[in-house]
Parts: sequence; C-alpha cells; structure tokens
Amino acid sequence: MVVAHVEQNTSATKNRRSMTRRKKARTAANTAQVDGDEEMSSEVIPPLKSNHTAKDDDLMIDINPTPALEAGSAPSFPALPASATQSTLKSETRRIPIPPHRMTPIKKDWINIFSPLTEILGLQVRMNVQRRCLEIRTSKATTEIGALQKGADFVKAYALGFDVNDAIALLRMDDLYLDSFEIKDVKTLHGDHLSRAIGRIAGQDGKTKFTIENTSRTRIVLADTKIHIMGSFQNIKIARDAIVSLILGSPPGKVYAGLRTVSSRMKQRAL
Repeated sequence: MVVAHVEQNTSATKNRRSMTRRKKARTAANTAQVDGDEEMSSEVIPPLKSNHTAKDDDLMIDINPTPALEAGSAPSFPALPASATQSTLKSETRRIPIPPHRMTPIKKDWINIFSPLTEILGLQVRMNVQRRCLEIRTSKATTEIGALQKGADFVKAYALGFDVNDAIALLRMDDLYLDSFEIKDVKTLHGDHLSRAIGRIAGQDGKTKFTIENTSRTRIVLADTKIHIMGSFQNIKIARDAIVSLILGSPPGKVYAGLRTVSSRMKQRAL
C-alpha cells in the first residue's frame, strides 16, 4: 500500500513541472514580441520629399504686416486734377408744361423768369410755344449738380400760380418744397358744401389765407379745388393741418387759436 501512494505523488509532481515550463515559454514569447514593437517604434521615419516648395513659399503669410496708422493721424491723399472735377456727362434737358391760363403771365414776367435760371444756375432756357412748355437744359456754365432740378421746381412753382419773387426762393434756399392736394382728398364735398369749404379757407378778402401764410411762414395758392403750399417741411405741415381743419368744418376762430399756439412755440424754439 505504501508503494502505490508514492507512485501517485510522483505523477502529480511531473504534471506540475510541465505546466511551469509551459508558462515560462509563453512569458518569454510575449516579452520578445514587446521588445520587437519597441524597436519598430523607435525607428525614425524619413520626411516625404515634395516638389512644390516654390509654391509653398509663395503662399506663405506675412507674419509682420505693414504697421497701421497711428491713432489720431489722418491719411493724406493727393489733390485731384482740375479735369477730374469737371462733369463729362451729356447735357440734360427738362420740359415743364405750362397751363393755358399761365401763358399770358409768363410772357409778362419772362425777363424775371429767364434771368435767375441763366445767371444763378447757368442753364439754357427757351419757350416752346407749340408744345406750351418751357425747356431748360444744362450747359458748360452749369456748376451745381442739382441745378436742373432746382430750375424745374422754380418753373413749376410759377406754373402752379406762385409769384415770381416767391418762386425765386426755391433757387436760393435748399430746404423749401412744394406740396399739393385737393379738397376731395380730405373730405368728399359737392355743390354748395364745396364752395363754402373754399370760402372758409380763403376767408373774407383773403384774410384767413393770409393769416395762415404769415403764421406758418409759407405761401398758399387756391386754384379751384386744388391747394398748393410752398415752404419748409415743418411749416408745410402746420399750414396743411390748419387748412384740413377748415375743410372739415372747424370755425375760423378755433383755427386762429391753434395757429397762435403754434406761432408762440415756434418763437420759443427760435430763441
């Protein structure tokens, strides 16, 4: 019985030794594989050769750009030559129709209309009787860019019924405008109601119209059912509000009171 037990212990010992040898062999193989990977990673990879070095140099960004202007220093530009200031555009022409009832007055005031257009604006003017229109165009003597438009506004103001002396203000001042509207734009009136509305605007002997003009510093023309106002933007609004109130039926006394208030405010702003 003793001998059999010894043989079993000997076979178990052999099995353990074989398993230990297998573990050592596996460990050695793993170690050799890791060493090989480290040697591969430690090798230096040579750079790739490129044939586009010249192009790359051209595309390089300047790291040190030109210094900016100092704070507070203004850039200096050379003066323009005299030829650059002269306009090389073709001459422009404008035709302003004249209504039949203004043909006779324009013949009487022709010198007063002709002189400002030629002397102040340097335009060429002629009257086309067949077409019943006044033609103006630019010339070499025209120096202002908006001269043609100013001349057209001047002639149009005279054609609407304004006096020549009042229309000349459009040539001398830049903040004057023309505004036109009809009574039917405010309220639809017919027959005697329309006539009474026109009478309220004009007043007895033109008293109401003159009061509105002097208070708002504008000029007003009543041409049948059409109303034309000339003045600055703010003054035109004051005069138009007063006329609209009269058209809607407000008594003149109430309109006068509103104009007094507006005129006092305008004086305070002027101070």
